[in-house]
Amino acid sequence: MRLPFQMDLSGKAAVVTGAGGILCSSMAQALAECGASVALLDLNRETAEEQAEKILAEGGKAKGYQANVLEKDSLKEAHEKILKDLGPCDILINGAGGNHPLATTDKEYFSAEDLDEDVKTFFDLGQSGVEFVFNLNFIGTLLPTQEFSRDMVGREGCSILNISSMNAYTPLTKIPAYSGAKAAVSNFTQWLAVHFAREGIRVNALAPGFFVTKQNERLLYREDGSPTERTGKILAATPMQRFGRAEELLGSMLFLLNEEAAGFITGVVLPIDGGFSAYSGV
Repeated sequence: MRLPFQMDLSGKAAVVTGAGGILCSSMAQALAECGASVALLDLNRETAEEQAEKILAEGGKAKGYQANVLEKDSLKEAHEKILKDLGPCDILINGAGGNHPLATTDKEYFSAEDLDEDVKTFFDLGQSGVEFVFNLNFIGTLLPTQEFSRDMVGREGCSILNISSMNAYTPLTKIPAYSGAKAAVSNFTQWLAVHFAREGIRVNALAPGFFVTKQNERLLYREDGSPTERTGKILAATPMQRFGRAEELLGSMLFLLNEEAAGFITGVVLPIDGGFSAYSGV
């Protein structure tokens, strides 16, 4: 991987949740290339270990761990292993998250006629689906932070980086639970930055715009590879008229983690969106 710039993270241990995904696996790889020992956490042990093996093959230090970000005991078990294998956590990337069909409406705009049709409306969203999405994104950020930020107390140069979304600024149609949860992540980032400020632990977040991942690929492209109607709307509202690439998150990530470059920055939610948040549509 070609990094936008190099920084020395030698001697630091980094924990990345959701590390089996496209975006967070790229972040884990970048941290390792900068010298950090990286713990890759994912609900799927095989996926986490597979991504760790890629880092090891390139000469980095990494190990994959199974962990459920919604279960304290699971996180504690992983934490105990990481302490033995890599040492205390210096950097935490809260990348686990996602949406679910049970928390998604079929249509962008409600029409009274939908009540008589086979259409999933706002009124049909199940509590369990909404709770799952909200918990995965918000509680799935809070619990790992509670577990791993304990290592940071009393130590210098420690940092937490959450993954929010452009949905936190302006909610997208059809996905109310995901949008609300990411807004909570942004707010929590600011709260935690203030809470930890006098301990010297910096807390920031990235707010990616639209990137193609395994989770959203089928929403953006049909099976034949042609773009969906939603893709057309996204690109029309993105001044740079393209999706982001995973590696385009890395410069911002490394900058915010760099104590020399960003040591006085905390509580920031940084958009990386090709101009999406700046465009009024006119």
